[in-house]
Amino acid sequence: MTLKIYLSGEIHTDWRDQIIQGSAGMDVTFSAPVTDHAASDDCGVAIMGEEPDKFWHDNKGANLNAIRTRHGIQNADVVVVRFGEKYKQWNAAFDAGYAAALGKSLIVMHGPEHQHPLKEVDAAALAVVQEPQQVIDILSYVLNGTLP
Repeated sequence: MTLKIYLSGEIHTDWRDQIIQGSAGMDVTFSAPVTDHAASDDCGVAIMGEEPDKFWHDNKGANLNAIRTRHGIQNADVVVVRFGEKYKQWNAAFDAGYAAALGKSLIVMHGPEHQHPLKEVDAAALAVVQEPQQVIDILSYVLNGTLP
């Protein structure tokens, strides 16, 4: 059984690389949003033209990014959403809600400081973890029935 996994959320640490490297040899494929922050913010105006109003600048970028995000989440078997410590990731919360609405298997990753603010997101998840290794262990268990 091949699992298609979409890695959503925080872009300022290497958590995606840790999961991908730790899953080497498993029957998994990964997809993710564009993680180049500047490219993600400015893709709309870079491709479709400048906007003097910041709202429309951001709107163009959000709409282009949504093409990739929607496709990745819709085609995933498992969606992993990481909430980092430094910034509020409203887009990550949106992705988690979208995945839950589609009935996707959802794994949420965050530290204890986000336990209360993310209680509704956590309630929609099938697993809530703090570390990339726990995601790797979940994938190994789901695919192979093996415990760490």
